[in-house]
Amino acid sequence: MRLRNIKGAQDIIAVSDYVINIEKYKNKPIFNNSNKIEIEIGMGKGDFIIEKAKQNPHINFIGIEKYATVLVSVVKKLEKEKLDNLKIINLDASNITDFFSKNISKIYLNFSDPWPKKKHANRRLTSKIFLDKYAKIFKDDYIIEMKTDNQKLFEYSLQTLSQNGYYFDLVSLDLYANLNEDNIATEYEKKFVKLGNKIYKLVAIHKVDEKIKN
Repeated sequence: MRLRNIKGAQDIIAVSDYVINIEKYKNKPIFNNSNKIEIEIGMGKGDFIIEKAKQNPHINFIGIEKYATVLVSVVKKLEKEKLDNLKIINLDASNITDFFSKNISKIYLNFSDPWPKKKHANRRLTSKIFLDKYAKIFKDDYIIEMKTDNQKLFEYSLQTLSQNGYYFDLVSLDLYANLNEDNIATEYEKKFVKLGNKIYKLVAIHKVDEKIKN
């Protein structure tokens, strides 16, 4: 999908109190508390992460999005909100270790780009390259929650996660066949469900040995 360019997008998001200034916060506390931090990589227009923050005031959330143009709509939504436990950042996921280090408790991957061509496999957010990056930013045990409508990406992710020491706390091949009340739908998810697409979901956990943590 081609993104609509918004003139001055960087300037628009820069003045929002929700947007993290990378240079200002690098190696410094982002929130004024010690609550755990969960991040969504590829937050899109923010429906998921905003609702997560509303429902879980004792957890800190950070939404990550590569495109400033996309974040303009998020900033506009947040003008009407007062959420002390939510921040957003304009960051390419490939540079995630430049900003985070051993301070993340959970990662959400919602409807990530499937990068269907084999030559682009390393760009998938569940490739070994990215899983190795995540290992450097998790604080304790690694927890990844993923939703997608792309069956091949889902199968690929099950394989790469299992090969890298994760076990599965949840694997759903049709999330809406037995939907839990606590499910928070993304904007893409709502669209795909209306089209009749199956939604796949997994929760993967990698227990970290205490000796490795230290």
